[in-house]
Amino acid sequence: MEKPKYPDSNIPAELSEEVIREDSMRPTRNWGLSTKIWLAFLFSVAGWGLYAYVHQLRGGLGVTAMRNYVSWGLYISTFVFFIGISHSGTLVSAILRITKQDWRMPITRIAELMTFVSLCFGGIMPIIDLGHPERIGNLVIFGRVQSPLMWDVMSIITYFTGSTVFLWLPMIPDMALMRDRLTDTTKRFDKFRKWLYTKLAIGWTGSKSQWKRLELVMTIMTIVIIPVAVSVHTVVSYIFAMTLRPGWNSTIFGPYFVAGALYSGSAIVILAMVIFRKLYHLEKYITYRHFDLMGRVVLALTLIYAYLNLNEYWIPGYKMATAESHLLHDLFSGSYSSAFWLCQFGTVLLPIIVMCFPKGRTPGSLAVVCTLIAIGAWVKRYLIVVPTLLHPFLPIQDVPSDWSQYFPNWVEWSVVMGALSGMVIIVTLYAKFFPMMSMWEVVHGAQVEESKRLAAEAVAHHEIEVHKSETAKAAL
Repeated sequence: MEKPKYPDSNIPAELSEEVIREDSMRPTRNWGLSTKIWLAFLFSVAGWGLYAYVHQLRGGLGVTAMRNYVSWGLYISTFVFFIGISHSGTLVSAILRITKQDWRMPITRIAELMTFVSLCFGGIMPIIDLGHPERIGNLVIFGRVQSPLMWDVMSIITYFTGSTVFLWLPMIPDMALMRDRLTDTTKRFDKFRKWLYTKLAIGWTGSKSQWKRLELVMTIMTIVIIPVAVSVHTVVSYIFAMTLRPGWNSTIFGPYFVAGALYSGSAIVILAMVIFRKLYHLEKYITYRHFDLMGRVVLALTLIYAYLNLNEYWIPGYKMATAESHLLHDLFSGSYSSAFWLCQFGTVLLPIIVMCFPKGRTPGSLAVVCTLIAIGAWVKRYLIVVPTLLHPFLPIQDVPSDWSQYFPNWVEWSVVMGALSGMVIIVTLYAKFFPMMSMWEVVHGAQVEESKRLAAEAVAHHEIEVHKSETAKAAL
């Protein structure tokens, strides 16, 4: 008898344990020509970014477009964006895990990986913004606990450490499986992979005691990582909100930044789902149902973000205090108005309208919508940083006119593009060494679906027998 398919199931019931493992490990077994060309391109972009940074180190920050007015610019805007998308793992993995949403199983590792890589490069962007990067040591030697910059450093280090552990813990059973299946180590590369899997598996044998300890540690990490993640972007917002400047002097920056981080991070997860689903043929696991549910999550977060966004601009816009008016006029109708209104309507309002409809939550539609959200999230960070710095309480007197304007030059763009390439390099290499799905969790999900199917068949069989018995009695 052919097993029925359940389109609404989390994981198809007909998938065997061996099929799931084979589909998960297949991409790690060979490096095609397209992968090598792709990596060569990424390394060339990253290399150009490194060259631009070395040029900056030699010539100082004067080789960038930043001056006394705008001393942060593109680097800090990108820093806030990277830290924001790091919330993807917290939302999809931690929050959905703690609420026992089993449909998350095929996509948790993608989300956790996005968190890891965004923190890797988000953490170095403020160092790149320093003219003398060696001075970062002064935060350790002379740092003051009263400074929001110190809170930021401590929270990001804590979050990065926790996210790395959170990514690694669910990998342990999978690393043991790949360690045991990699028997041919005649090649030096395979010998390295065997060593790597053995180290990451830390002696995993799959005993009951090990499973019990793993579940306990993962539960603890799940509970801990959520408040840590919320605190990180709250503290990032404090760097702005605790500075007495028009546009930053806001009491809602904490929840505003957290909501924006969750909304942009979820969009990045969906984009990664679309890419890996297509490249690695994971359509059986990452189904339309996953996109529909993730689309609902992003829709809810976008609505929350839109509400906070309205409050952020409506209240000071209504009062039009003198200190705020120059900045608001620049955003509403001045030099930054095009970017501001495109950001509001094109990357907030339009996604809400599209995702309200079921067809707007399909893979193709969500890919377009989430691309707009990701671009809009970065533009919004730029609009938070740059226009505010261009409108200080006391303008600097007798300076060149170009100091009161700012647009990133080739050095800044090159460094940022190099950082983005570095992120994609890590993701690409990770996908070639490790499975992009948590195999043991997906196998468990398939077993649960199989149990549900058998239980449903047993209930249906029982109802049929009862109906036959009642029919027979009625005939008598």
